[in-house]
Amino acid sequence: MAAVLVLCSVLSLFIGVVNFSVSDVLNGNWEALEILVLSRLPRLLAILCTGMGMSVAGLIMQQLCMNKFVSPTTGATISSAQLGILFAFLFMPGSTLWVRAGFAFVSAIAGTWIFVAFIQRIQFKDVVMVPLVGIMFGNVIGGITNYLAYKYEMTQALSSWLVGHFSLVMKGRYELVILVVPLVLAAFLFANHFNIVGMGKDFSKNLGVPYNAVLFLGLTIAAMITASIVVVAGSISYIGLIVPNLVTMFKGDKLRGTLADTALFGALFVLVCDMLGRVVIAPYELPIELIVGILGSLIFIGLLWMRLNGKARIVRKPEGGCRG
Repeated sequence: MAAVLVLCSVLSLFIGVVNFSVSDVLNGNWEALEILVLSRLPRLLAILCTGMGMSVAGLIMQQLCMNKFVSPTTGATISSAQLGILFAFLFMPGSTLWVRAGFAFVSAIAGTWIFVAFIQRIQFKDVVMVPLVGIMFGNVIGGITNYLAYKYEMTQALSSWLVGHFSLVMKGRYELVILVVPLVLAAFLFANHFNIVGMGKDFSKNLGVPYNAVLFLGLTIAAMITASIVVVAGSISYIGLIVPNLVTMFKGDKLRGTLADTALFGALFVLVCDMLGRVVIAPYELPIELIVGILGSLIFIGLLWMRLNGKARIVRKPEGGCRG
């Protein structure tokens, strides 16, 4: 998988409106070098970090909530981050990208915690009910965001963050997404703790693991990863839902064993979708949210159908994590 990712990464550097070849770069063609350094390389790094980060965030949320259909999309994390960006526009109109990221971090963390606190209080949980609650909660937050945007004439300013795309990513506008790398490393360090917390509060206490602290640490990492990506690339749905499910169906549910594969496959999936968006109607470009949304919807329906019919290799574990 790593070799395929490297190959696709190199190929993506030469796909775009302006065509240039490897020989142009090696011969020192100034225009080719400028495009490569200012646009293509930053875009590639943002794509890889986005795929890796959203996939790992989804994997963490699914492990902690013990529900394969919980993700930043179905857990209201993306919607909360968008609301935070709107708050940044309302209260600090001239704010920098990093200030907007701060608002998005706080809002995404708060929204994710509220969602988890709410589903912990639901007495009768179902594998499908929990993500449906998250989708409804996310729609409520999205409705508030749209209302405030229309009321204060911020719709056009917010539009770039409502639809995920990498067309505006270039040097000076993508560095924030690199925060995904240390956050993913932190997730790897605490992977065993997340596994234990996913087994339930009593199990965690018996092993001496602070249940609430680790639970909210994991949710905070997932929310910060999601927020940093939304600020740079906008809303990209379904990555954190479908990639972890596909990987765990073949690799199992042990977080430390699947984390690296999930990150690699997520980066590859987003990269391939972005390349498709650049070539389907070239020289124009389709937003990656559209490509991922189409593929993600189909895969999500397939996973849901298999889950309901008991044909997937996803085993429902004892109650734990976000399941109360």
